[in-house]
Amino acid sequence: MGLRKLGDSVYLYPGSPSTLVRVSDGKAVLVDPGHGSGRHKDLRREVRKLGLEIYAQLATHGHADHIAVAPKIDAPLFMHRFEFSIAESPLNRELLTFGSKAPEGFLVFQFPEEVKVHAVFEWGDEPFGLRAIKLNGHSPGMTGFLDEENGLIYAGDAFFGERVIEAVGLPYLVDPELFKASIKELQNYAEKGFLLIPSHGKAVEGEEALELLSFNMKRVEEVEGLILELPKEPMSLDELAFRIMVHYGAEPTPQKLALNLVPLRAFIATLYNEGKVEARVERGLKWVRKD
Repeated sequence: MGLRKLGDSVYLYPGSPSTLVRVSDGKAVLVDPGHGSGRHKDLRREVRKLGLEIYAQLATHGHADHIAVAPKIDAPLFMHRFEFSIAESPLNRELLTFGSKAPEGFLVFQFPEEVKVHAVFEWGDEPFGLRAIKLNGHSPGMTGFLDEENGLIYAGDAFFGERVIEAVGLPYLVDPELFKASIKELQNYAEKGFLLIPSHGKAVEGEEALELLSFNMKRVEEVEGLILELPKEPMSLDELAFRIMVHYGAEPTPQKLALNLVPLRAFIATLYNEGKVEARVERGLKWVRKD
């Protein structure tokens, strides 16, 4: 695999996640270096083909699959201040992704090493010619990087390709309202003609971008509706997660079910705060629609 040129000073290295390579002042800046045993070597090789060295790294958020190889690249890592402790602590990464210490093998990108974050930024800052924009909801400090010069946004996990969502049933998020707000923000940029690049999925623009964003939005809204429709009787989160995955035709493996409990808790919290569901104790914690 090689770099794909997206503009005069920006390239994309494919993968899941993909990595953005931004050339700034004759130096290469990586966005989301990713994971994999040889990925750091591949990135260095591709950047050297441009006659450059890697000067710095930016991360959209602290999930392990986005930052695992960062320590192997000799360049400082920058991240939003809400995310740096997630990156630096292996336990914090598991807490955010799984909800607690995760069973071995339940997280695809589990790894025990710390990832040093050298500096933090705020939304609105412009590190290395990229503006950090607020796209949270998937994680507390999820950040998109806007490159106005090249007409694109690297959006991280603020939205997903259809195949990613179909494989698990529901998008991974920690706050559905913030996730929807980020989708709306991206819709505004898509309408202005910006190329949108998700970490997991192909880059999209124009009508294709708007359709994919609508798919993400619709799935979140559908899940909220399903939670209110399914519990004719009190149900546990595990039962709800299973029913929702079956509804969407996603294979309910133990790993997928465990991960889906995280966004499902976020959906339940929102609906509970809105007075639409209530909690029951019936041989365990159960949830039921509040009529």
